[in-house]
Amino acid sequence: MSAPTKDTHHLCVLVHGLWGNPQHLRYVADSLREKHPEPHLHILVAKSNSGNFTYDGIELGGERLTREIEDELETLEGQGTPITKLSLVGYSLGGLVARYAIGLLYSRGLFDKIEPVNFTTFATPHLGARTPKLGFLGKLFNELGSRTLSTSGRQLFITDSFRDTGRPLLVLLAERNSIFMRGLAGFKRRTLYANIINDRSAPYYTTAVSAVDPFVDLEAIQMHYIKGYDEVILDPHRPATPLEPAQPPQGWQKFVIGSQGIIQKVPVAIMLSLLLPVGLAAFLVNSGIQSVRSSRRILLHEQGKAGISIKSYRMPLFVEEMQDAVEEMIQDSHPGQISRPRRRSSSKAQGQVQAQVDSESESSTTTLDPKDEARMGNNKEFPPLALTAAQSTIIESMNSLDFRVFPVHIHRHRHTHAAIIVRMKKKSFDEGKVVIRHWLENEFDV
Repeated sequence: MSAPTKDTHHLCVLVHGLWGNPQHLRYVADSLREKHPEPHLHILVAKSNSGNFTYDGIELGGERLTREIEDELETLEGQGTPITKLSLVGYSLGGLVARYAIGLLYSRGLFDKIEPVNFTTFATPHLGARTPKLGFLGKLFNELGSRTLSTSGRQLFITDSFRDTGRPLLVLLAERNSIFMRGLAGFKRRTLYANIINDRSAPYYTTAVSAVDPFVDLEAIQMHYIKGYDEVILDPHRPATPLEPAQPPQGWQKFVIGSQGIIQKVPVAIMLSLLLPVGLAAFLVNSGIQSVRSSRRILLHEQGKAGISIKSYRMPLFVEEMQDAVEEMIQDSHPGQISRPRRRSSSKAQGQVQAQVDSESESSTTTLDPKDEARMGNNKEFPPLALTAAQSTIIESMNSLDFRVFPVHIHRHRHTHAAIIVRMKKKSFDEGKVVIRHWLENEFDV
């Protein structure tokens, strides 16, 4: 890890997830400050999308976050500490909001002045929340999810049509020539942490951007851990290998095992039959109320009555469109000039990012790293999941950049989505502390 110089001022922005608030990231922020107590690291725990504001969609959330970051930069500069480096860390939905904000910051020229360093997500559903499971329950989950979380739900379940593109926002976020991928390509480090089990909010395949899930049956694989991290962080290059199939039980043994499985499931089935209808009804009522409120907030935002001038954030989504917009402004300011200006990069930084995306995209279409081959479904050891065409497109596009993906095995708590960042003080969440320690020791460059 490189040491900061005396004149370096680094801003790290932490972004919470769906229904979240800044308190969810308290352990992450405290650990970051303990590891880097020097005054040159500044931490912003974003709060502009707290609570039910996360219903309002990734675009609106990204615009709020961009405004919050720009305000913080302006405040710090006014205090005599101009920021020279920027990092973004997203948890769950916050990772997608951060990716949208990165595209806006890039298009507004921020990375010409400030170096983007670290981009990290913890349990972020980069492929959306749509389940690849077939059957009635899978279809019901996808249908309810897309209809009960307002704009965020439609975007997470990839049923939206963003602006006039006719395509889902998550697909556009991963479009190689979009401002979002261009901005992301400029970061020095890009790291993803993905739970391998018990993350019902964001399963492994979507948080690891993978077309396969080697961890469906842990008894059928041999896992390979990184030493020094308490069998929590798996080797990103070879996280698991399949074991030889065990001899299936026969006769009486098969009957006993089957009976035990049924007996164990009976109490759970009874509890669900009693609680699920009440819980589901309460959830649907609350979701309906919040969706109405969200629609009102979105309308006020679109009308410029929510404290943000949206015109300054409605940038062209693709680099060519952005260049065309600049050229049109030039022509409008010089009406007597007939010839069309020769297209060129708007900045040195944009040219460097363009070269990086092009070179990484070229290499990704020729020889892929074995781990990337596996994530894209080209893996004979583990069968590919039943993903949609949109999800497969996102995987291929995102693999044009170099992401370091760390599978996380949390054993002690079934709510791994909360445990991965130690969302609250619980002894059973201590394995999340191992995850944060690994990130700070190996992946966060100050």
